[in-house]
Amino acid sequence: MQIAAIPVGCGGALGRTLPRPFRASPRPRPTHPAHAPRCRRTGGVTMASVKESPATSEHSVTVETTEEGALISLTCPNRAGLLSRLTSAFEALGLDVTKADIGGDARHAHDRFWVAKPGGGAVTPAEAASIKLTLEGSVAGAGAPAAPPPAAKTRPLLAVPGAARDQAHLLHTLMDTYTSDNVLAIQQAIVHHVEYTLAQTRYKFDDLEAYMATAYSIRDRLIESWNDTQSYFKEVDPKRVYYLSMEFLMGRSLLNALNNLEVRGQYTEALAELGYSLETLVTQERDAALGNGGLGRLAACFLDSMATTNLPAWGYGIRYQYGMFRQVLRDGFQHEQPDYWLNFGNPWELERSASIAYQVSFYGHVSVQDDGGRQAFRWNPGEQVTAVAYDTPIPGFQTNNTNNLRLWAAKPDREFDLQAFNTGDYVQAILAKQRAETLSSVLYPDDRTYEGKELRLKQQHFFVSATVQDVVRRYREQHASWDAFPDKVAFQMNDTHPTLLVPELMRVLMDHEGLGWTRAWELVTETCNFTNHTILPEALERWPVAMMEKLLPRHMQIIYDINWRFLQQMRGRYGDDWDRISRMSIIEETPDADKYVRMAYLAVIAARTVNGVAAIHSNILRDDTFAPFHELFPGKFQNKTNGVTPRRWLAFCNEPLRELLTDTLGSDAWIKDLDRLKVLREHARDPALQKRWQEVKALAKDKALSTIERLSGVALPNREAMLDVQVKRIHEYKRQLLNVLGIVHRYDTIRKLPRAERGGVVPRVCVIGGKAAPGYEMAKRIIKLVSAVAEKVNNDPEVGDLLKVAFVPDYNVSVAEAIIPGTELSEHISTAGTEASGTGNMKFAMNGALIIGTMDGANIEIAEEIGEDNIFIFGARASEVAGLRAARAEFQPDPRFLHTLDLIRSGTFGWEDYFVPLLDSITYSDYYLVANDFGPYIEAQERVDRVYQKPEEWTAMSINSTAGSGFFSSDRTILEYAKDIWGVEPTPVPNQRDDFDD
Repeated sequence: MQIAAIPVGCGGALGRTLPRPFRASPRPRPTHPAHAPRCRRTGGVTMASVKESPATSEHSVTVETTEEGALISLTCPNRAGLLSRLTSAFEALGLDVTKADIGGDARHAHDRFWVAKPGGGAVTPAEAASIKLTLEGSVAGAGAPAAPPPAAKTRPLLAVPGAARDQAHLLHTLMDTYTSDNVLAIQQAIVHHVEYTLAQTRYKFDDLEAYMATAYSIRDRLIESWNDTQSYFKEVDPKRVYYLSMEFLMGRSLLNALNNLEVRGQYTEALAELGYSLETLVTQERDAALGNGGLGRLAACFLDSMATTNLPAWGYGIRYQYGMFRQVLRDGFQHEQPDYWLNFGNPWELERSASIAYQVSFYGHVSVQDDGGRQAFRWNPGEQVTAVAYDTPIPGFQTNNTNNLRLWAAKPDREFDLQAFNTGDYVQAILAKQRAETLSSVLYPDDRTYEGKELRLKQQHFFVSATVQDVVRRYREQHASWDAFPDKVAFQMNDTHPTLLVPELMRVLMDHEGLGWTRAWELVTETCNFTNHTILPEALERWPVAMMEKLLPRHMQIIYDINWRFLQQMRGRYGDDWDRISRMSIIEETPDADKYVRMAYLAVIAARTVNGVAAIHSNILRDDTFAPFHELFPGKFQNKTNGVTPRRWLAFCNEPLRELLTDTLGSDAWIKDLDRLKVLREHARDPALQKRWQEVKALAKDKALSTIERLSGVALPNREAMLDVQVKRIHEYKRQLLNVLGIVHRYDTIRKLPRAERGGVVPRVCVIGGKAAPGYEMAKRIIKLVSAVAEKVNNDPEVGDLLKVAFVPDYNVSVAEAIIPGTELSEHISTAGTEASGTGNMKFAMNGALIIGTMDGANIEIAEEIGEDNIFIFGARASEVAGLRAARAEFQPDPRFLHTLDLIRSGTFGWEDYFVPLLDSITYSDYYLVANDFGPYIEAQERVDRVYQKPEEWTAMSINSTAGSGFFSSDRTILEYAKDIWGVEPTPVPNQRDDFDD
């Protein structure tokens, strides 16, 4: 029985008769003769003995018989679970509740229930006595028939805007406890969703259906805390953070939610008794295709940390139907396929099409009207689509708070052109629908064509516009003026993709809300913040002015106005030094007279703060990339070194290491306070800890190797070989090419060794994985080279198990969770000064992998935290790079480098003609200094081999790597953002409150 289904009133005679009888005790359903339930537990309700106790002034139950049944009145102290107790009592007594009047307040219940027997007729005096005895036991808590289990936590009593105090109390009382987390309740919830959500028979359902039902049952629990969190935020009205990102690389949700809710054990047992394995069901979930690389994974880690640290924050992005692409290798070549991750639905999301949808405009023209002596601009769009919200609850760890990720899907403003259809133009009838849905189909469409560039720009405006409208609506619901806007709203632009936030917010404030330019600009510059993630020129977005004028004419007007006002300020500061001023202009004019909008400059000028994501990166932004702006706004620039969530990337993906850390440190408090890992340094050379550490790493390594074998098709029989991994987006600056050349050199060296000396070689499994952008030909050639080298090496009996090479296709979060814990050597070898931060290095370090890398990105701070003697550093420093590039003509490459290139050019690995552009790029210009760093890289790898042959030394370095990773928790990063950038405070949802605030 769900008592919430009973129409009730608030105090007095406000109870209403139900339109149909409500059956408190449902009719028993027959057991299917062909199927026996797999559950070993019984779910029947058994009447417990009730000790008779005299009614007191606090507990009073009366039963008055009537012709239709009986009227039951009760008075007792109000407490969590009371209605659940009464519900269970009515079920056990076999009574139908036909009307109810729920009264009282937070401290006392005064309820009346009109009940009838299922077959009709009056209640006899003996039956009335039994009813009274049973209900007295229920309200007193003595032998209640089916009292809520201890695991059912009390939900907080929250204010309900617009509701009377009595009504609000009633609404709370109807569902005053959270869904129970005991095994029986979980099983009932799963089977409920099998039958009522999936419409499958509960006697037979497959693994996919079991996964879906399990996910829905977990989502029920998330919705409870999500609703309480959002209601509490609305009540206390804190300042909120809105995190805008084109990517959110979330990974699978099932285990993450179970672990964050701390119910994994109960679900494992519940599923086992139903005949299912949690580990098997996990594999039924497709990774959400909402991101590509580090940018999206960072955003996902930040969402986890914002929820765990109780910050009032939402993420905003796009619900991509097909993601970026699914990577498939055929004959070593990358092929892109749609990622049909939504084919079977997404049980974690909540569609809001009926309540949260906004019109987003494109094209058209702008007209100017007189509005009481003030110019009013009106955008007359040529095309409109509807942005529909899809919400995903984001649970925190060991907290009541559950935040939200709101993603926008594009729908046509009208589903179907009936007129075109009726005139026989069937294609035209569906074109609008197709054009609209294209907006949220694919992440980062290929921008080598004009159409691809325009689609990218449309995507950015689409999600920014919907987000601005949503945030403004939420603010206006509680505030009559704009005075409090900067005190209630903080936007964070994750890289340049959401920079259209600036002109869109200006447009809404001026054209829709009627603010003047000066006030609107004040609100924009007090609420918008910008994180830069790259210094590569091609990644600092520029949009053709002509395209912007066509697609977003009103926004281009606003950008021109922002730029003109800024340049006037610069002229007042620098006079007529137009060369200097033009270098700071948002509008770039090329020698060919083409004009571009520099989005990074727009973001820097408008943002309240600008931050880099690692110390070296932030220094480069201040001293080079944005140097003129730093001179102008020195207080605007900050550093916020990235971090990763220690929940997903250590505690949840590496359970044996989690147990070892908890045993060693004495508690699991380190999961929310990663700095506690520093204590491990004191025990790094303890033989007992080293032995357990090696056992844990061996387990993780075996799992990783099995995953690599399954995905790559390469047999890896030598489980003692060092596992050497480089997994990240394929790009020249990340220098997977340097890694491949090192593998070729190792292969050649092993072949040249006399057989008698090969016993001293450290066996290696070298793994590379990552996607190349569809239009990035050089990156695709690198993937082919890896595959060609692997084909040759893995089939050479001269080398055998001393060296194996594998490329892992379609690398994603779930694959990372399997590979990272078992990795022994992790490669982060970008050219110094090119990697903004990197977060993969942090994940590997947390799990005890040793890093070989350059002094680039977060490697520098990792070396500082774990100690340079626990990391293998090589290569040119950032300060040397420019000089080395300038001196390229005089550079003499290492002979080993030239010999390695000759092996590839000569056809040792086949496809020599295909690899010519790749080899030429490092023979002549070599912008990323592969030749310069080749010799130092080989020498660093030789140091790696020497240490690996000393297990005690290697293990001590591994322990120190984990011990020093506390600084790289995203919890630390987020709390720095909250304090230094957003100005927001943790707002934990309370466990329970006795009453509303007056």
